[in-house]
Amino acid sequence: MAEGSIAAGQLKSLIERIERLEEEKQTIATDIREVYAEAKGNGFDVKIMRQVVRIRKQDASERSEEEAIRDLYLHALGMAFDGSEPENADD
Repeated sequence: MAEGSIAAGQLKSLIERIERLEEEKQTIATDIREVYAEAKGNGFDVKIMRQVVRIRKQDASERSEEEAIRDLYLHALGMAFDGSEPENADD
């Protein structure tokens, strides 16, 4: 029965560590929300800031591939600006 109690003790320890980390994760998430709220209060576009944070996490090749695919999709939908005509073609 000693093995069972050792395994149970180890399992309890692991569960408690996970619970502490989950609490820390929630605290960090709250802190991040507060920083975004502060940024919004200072006039920054939070949606764009979130995109910038996501992009900064990518390595250069991943970012280039994503941009190339996005450009391909925009061209396919006739939404891409290629520089040959003004963006506002209503003139």
